[in-house]
Amino acid sequence: MAEIVPSRRVRRTPFSEGVEAAGVKSYTVYNRMLLPTVFRSVVEDYHHLKSAVQVWDVSVERQVELRGTDAGRLMQMLTPRDLRGMLPGCCYYLPTVDETGGMLNDPVALKLSEDRYWVSIADSDLLLWVKGLAYAWHLDVIVDEPDVSPLAIQGPKADDLAASIFGDGVRDLKFFRYGYFDFQGEQMMVARSGYSKQGGFEVYVEGTKLAMPLWNALMEAGKPFDVYAGCPNTIERIEGGLLSYGNDMTRDNTPHECGLGRFCSTQTAIGCVGRDALLRVSKEGPVKQVRAIEIDGDLPSCDRLWKVTAGDRVIGQVTSAAYSPDFGVNVAIGMVKMTHWDAGTRIVVQTQDGPRDATVHETFWL
Repeated sequence: MAEIVPSRRVRRTPFSEGVEAAGVKSYTVYNRMLLPTVFRSVVEDYHHLKSAVQVWDVSVERQVELRGTDAGRLMQMLTPRDLRGMLPGCCYYLPTVDETGGMLNDPVALKLSEDRYWVSIADSDLLLWVKGLAYAWHLDVIVDEPDVSPLAIQGPKADDLAASIFGDGVRDLKFFRYGYFDFQGEQMMVARSGYSKQGGFEVYVEGTKLAMPLWNALMEAGKPFDVYAGCPNTIERIEGGLLSYGNDMTRDNTPHECGLGRFCSTQTAIGCVGRDALLRVSKEGPVKQVRAIEIDGDLPSCDRLWKVTAGDRVIGQVTSAAYSPDFGVNVAIGMVKMTHWDAGTRIVVQTQDGPRDATVHETFWL
């Protein structure tokens, strides 16, 4: 593949120096920034993530900050999830929708105070949507992108590594909660969250001064735990059913189609701009939905959408697929029509190398 040429439109991160020193082999562009995708190999990175601990540069999870008297009102406009019970210190997974109920993003929102929030976004221009809503509704709120770069600590030994830097108090953080911990005399926000099923933390680093000192400290302290630089792993995320916005779901899908109905409290989420559309969806139910799919035979690279068929009918699509070394099968994420989404249903996946028989699963593997 040709090189990605750096420019102001494709930004390096405060941790790029450490990523390069760790031997990154490939990147993708995500929110106009460089996101590492491979260090040793996808399979080696996969095994290591599941057995030890990795440090991920996920600065691409840009923050959209809302602050001001109407910050809470604007937050509720973004999502069908009822935010009235959200308190400072909480992280909420937040299906974010437009006026039709279509998914615009699936960020993690952090409530810093009653009038200040961070929305840690997936790959889309959510900042512009939020600014547009604030302007159109004449809200008393400032919407911008703060200079905040998340760094993830993921893997079975993540607690040990985090505690070696931030103290044993970090072990007491509950899932999707955050706290402030000292690093070199400054307070850093640390959340128990991350884009893997292996567990761990995300550190929200403000500014650049302490970015590389933190990276270097984690790498040094992590030597007894076999620390390595890593990144979100395609195989592991498919095993765990972690959806990728822009790949497994787009604006054409509602949260209910994406299996995210449990995060929607549409009846009580008063003010959500897509509420009326989603009330109809929640009443009638989706006609297609995300499913785990096991694909038979040799698996080519899934770098495009694969149609899913039954007989001569198209009944869905596979959006992500990979061979799982731990489970010994080809694991996939797909969107399947209700006529064929029951567990055990046999279907056919049309890859670029020809058709492959497949089976719908009831749950994902992790």
